[in-house]
Amino acid sequence: MAVTLNGTAASAGTAHGTARIINGPDDFGRFQLGDVLVCRTTDPAWTPLFGMAAAVVTESGGMLSHAAIVAREFGIPAVVGVRDAMTLLADGTSVTINGSLGTVTVAAVAESAE
Repeated sequence: MAVTLNGTAASAGTAHGTARIINGPDDFGRFQLGDVLVCRTTDPAWTPLFGMAAAVVTESGGMLSHAAIVAREFGIPAVVGVRDAMTLLADGTSVTINGSLGTVTVAAVAESAE
C-alpha cells in the first residue's frame, strides 16, 4: 500500500525521483540531477538546485512562496506546505510528486515473508 502526503499544489505536473532531504546550503553537494528536493523552505540561494530537481516539496509556504514561484519558472512540479515532510520522507526514498493535486506518494515496501 502506498503512503500519500498532502500539501498545496504549487506548480503543476508529475515527477518521480529520489527524495533528497536538504537542511541547508551545507547539504547542497549531496543533491543530484533528477532528485526531488525536500526541505523546510527555500530562498534565492537555493535557486541553482531547481535546475537539477525533478520536483520540489517543502514543509512551509504557499502559492506565493519562493519555492512555488521558482518551481513554476523552471517548469517542475512543486507541493508546498507538506507538514513534517522532512521527517516523514526518508532520504533516498523513491517518491512521486503530483504538483497538480498537491500529493507526495511513497510506494510501500513489500514485507519479506519469514
